[in-house]
Order: sequence, then structure tokens, then C-alpha cells
Amino acid sequence: MNNPNISVDTLQRRAGAGVTGTAVRESRQAPAGTFSKPAYLVAGAFFLAYLLLSLRRHAANLSTGYDLGIFTQIVKSYSELSAPYSPLKGPEYNTLGDHFHPILALLAPAYRAFPSSYTLLVCQAALVAFSITPLMKWAYEARGRKFAYWIGVSYGASWGLAKLISFDFHEVALAVPLLTLSLCAAGRQNWRAALLWSLPLVLVKEDLGLTVAAIGAYVAWKGPRTAGLAVAAFGAAATALEMLVILPYFNPVGKFAYWPAPTPEETGLLMQAAEAFWPPVKWLTVLMIVAPTGFLALRSPLLLVTLPTLAWRFTSPNPFHWGTDFHYSAVLMPVAFAAAVHAVATGRVTARAFLPACVIGAVTTAVTFFTHPLHELVLPRTWSESAHVRTADELLAEIPDGATVAASNRLAAQLADRATVSEICLFPRSFPPSEPPQWLIYDDTDPSDPDCAAGKAMEAATPDVPGYRMVARRDGISLFSKS
Repeated sequence: MNNPNISVDTLQRRAGAGVTGTAVRESRQAPAGTFSKPAYLVAGAFFLAYLLLSLRRHAANLSTGYDLGIFTQIVKSYSELSAPYSPLKGPEYNTLGDHFHPILALLAPAYRAFPSSYTLLVCQAALVAFSITPLMKWAYEARGRKFAYWIGVSYGASWGLAKLISFDFHEVALAVPLLTLSLCAAGRQNWRAALLWSLPLVLVKEDLGLTVAAIGAYVAWKGPRTAGLAVAAFGAAATALEMLVILPYFNPVGKFAYWPAPTPEETGLLMQAAEAFWPPVKWLTVLMIVAPTGFLALRSPLLLVTLPTLAWRFTSPNPFHWGTDFHYSAVLMPVAFAAAVHAVATGRVTARAFLPACVIGAVTTAVTFFTHPLHELVLPRTWSESAHVRTADELLAEIPDGATVAASNRLAAQLADRATVSEICLFPRSFPPSEPPQWLIYDDTDPSDPDCAAGKAMEAATPDVPGYRMVARRDGISLFSKS
């Protein structure tokens, strides 16, 4: 039984959990370094899939000003050694008053070399794909090649990552590899690495300081108490500082923009607590987080690291935070799959339970592949260009580089890297009164711009926009220039 690659503690845990001797023998593997090439090949395959999906969606004008356009403006500002301004959020709007994400400055050199919104999409695909490798290497150590491939494919195709990739670009793309590196280290009881990899999360988004605190608390529970408690305190303090001081300082109205509305006085504490577990979509979200792991994640205390994110989402009054849409679950996928590997590596899964769990996880992954965006890669429409897109591209080409533009949401994303663009639904408030935009462009088929007053005026049979003349109107797209 002398194997330098498996600790005595791990073998004892496996024996205590009832794993057969055969299962123990199967789980003794060569060092993870010998599995690096397969892990990088799987990560590379997913990188191409992520990249193709996001690039094709952007080319088809399915990306939006909210959020690809905003993040393009932020990274563009950093590349120009400026504060992270975003005209799409408002005139001279410093986005450090919206969310705290200074880590985006790391993307500035890449954007400076390749000044395009596509650069952000490439970086996001690379970051998320890279996060597959530490999980696969650890899974290989835990139970061999087949388990490693199962983890790599299931995690790479997981619905939470697919939603992040398909919905423009978001700062949490930088959190995904940090979380996998930190949690894989924690699962291996490499406490120092676990804590160090978690620290940069406080620069990704203001709520992730609480995730750092959760990782610190886990380390304090299972490993060095003093270091874990110090990092837990640091994470909680970082979130408090960001939400109570930094974000209000830069916000135009002087407060954190996402505080929930005050609870009516007649709503008691018990009712408020109950609302965190209702409506049922919240339970569906929890189910969807653990099901891709075949529920193996439920057998590991590492899953507790999901609690801060689930807590703020489920107590939020915004129903978009409760379900499985958008990018909000991307940071939960690394936690769930790290917990699954940890459960197997520490012997919390019996040989009898292991195969059914893998089957359940595989079925879940197969089903969510067809219900979430990755399946778009096999649809013919993804690879064709519609007449409407061609018309939009032709009219967008009329707008010169460096111009100031008010555009509808999806067209704004196409202009953010080469013009100063704002949201047309905020027009004329989106630019200073003394400097109105030189161009207006509006697509009345854009479903992401409902109830847009400025757009409704342009849809009229005889549009009258004071100070502007119509340049073209084709296929539902109206282009105006300053007269």
C-alpha cells in the first residue's frame, strides 16, 4: 500500500466510507503532472467551443451594450490609462461606482494590442477553459483517467459556464479559474495555495469577498486556524469596504447602487427569512447546481463555499438573480465540481454509489447541453448571416470611427470599441446637453430595448427628431445624423 501519491489520511477516509479494496487500488494513480496533456487537450477543445459560440453570437448582433459594450468601454479606458468610464452607463460614469472590478485592468494590455470587443470574448473563453485543467488533474489523482475525463467534460459543458459564455462578457470570468485553483488546493490540503489563490477574488466583484471569507473559514475549520480566520476576516472586510465606502464614493448618487429596497414594516423577520426560500425557482437553481455532479458535491463540505453567493441571490428582490439565466451561476460551477472531486478523493463515495452518480451527472449534462446555449454550435442558423444582420452592418459602417453615437442595445455592442456610444433609450440624457451625439441608430426589432421612448419616436411613419436628419431607414433600422 506504499504509494507516495495518496496520503494515509485519504486511505483511511476511503476505508471508513466503505470503499472496496478494488476501488482503492483503482484510485491510486501516477502524479497529476502525467495527465497534464489530456487535461490541456480537453481545455483546448472547450476553448474553441466557447470562442466559436461567443464570436458567432457577437457577429450575429446578439451581444448587447449591456453588458459587452460596457465592459469594452471599461477595458478600453484602462488601456488608455484612464479611470474605467462607460458612457453606456451615463455621461462621465466611473464604473467603480457600479461594481468593484479593478482586476479588469489586467486585460488592458491585450486590448491595447487588439482593440476590439472580440478581444474580451477571447480572454473570457481562455480563462474559463483554463479552469478545467486543475479540476481534471485532481480528479485523475483521485480516481483515474475515466473520472478525470468525466469531470472535465461535465464541468466544461455545465450550464452555468455556458450561460456566462453566451451572455456577452462579465468580470466573473476572471473569478472562475481563481476559484478552481483555490478550491483544488484546499481539497488537497495545500492550505497556503488555497488562501493565496482566493485573495484576488476581492478585486473581481464586491460580493466575492464573502466567498473569500467562506474559503478562509473552511481552511480555519480543516487546516491552520489562524491563517484561515485572517483570510476570512480579510474577505468580509473587503466586501464591507467596497460596498460601504468605495462604491458609494464613485457612484453619482453617493450610495451602493444595488441595495435591496427597504422591507415594509409589516413584514416580520420570519416572513423575510421564508422569502429567501421562495419561490420554487430557487430550489430548482440549487438542484441544477449539484445535479451535473451526480449529487456527489453534496458529500463534501467544500460545497458550503456556495452559500455566500446563494444567500445574496436568494435574498435579492430581483427575480433575475434567482434562476438559471444569465451569468450568475458561473462562480458556483467550480465550487460544485471541486466538491464532487473532493468527495471522491476523500473516500466519501462508496464504490456502489460512484457509478450511478456518474450516470446521473452525464444525463444531466446531456440534457442541459440541449437546453442551454452550447447546443447552438450545431445549429445551422449559428453559421449563417441573416439579411437583417447584413443591413445592420451596412448602416453601422456609415458611422465613422471616433464618432459619438446613441444606439439601441444590440447595435451599441458593435460600436463600443470604435466610437463613444451610449444607450439610445437614455437619449438625450445620455450625453451632456452641450454635446449631443453626432449619430443616432435604432433597431426596432431589438427585443432587449422594450418601452424605449426615443426609439418609439424613430419608429413613427414620419420620424421627427429635432436637430437630426434621417440618413437611412431599412429593415427596421433607422440611422440619423446631426443636422
